[in-house]
Amino acid sequence: MNVLGLMGLPGHTEIILIVFVIVLLFGAKKLPELSRSLGKSLGEFKKGQKEGASPDEDDEIEKKEITSDEPKD
Repeated sequence: MNVLGLMGLPGHTEIILIVFVIVLLFGAKKLPELSRSLGKSLGEFKKGQKEGASPDEDDEIEKKEITSDEPKD
């Protein structure tokens, strides 16, 4: 059974309580630094995904060079 369906989404009070606990744990001065580093790491992750999904230009150049080096009859 779906657990989220039983519990429901957190309301306004729960979200405020969670934010308050996070501020208590990390402190107000550390939160901007943590969010900045989280944003940078997320950007690097997305950049890596794009590089992994697209074929490398070096591989395409090597394929063209290999096919052009073959002797023609």
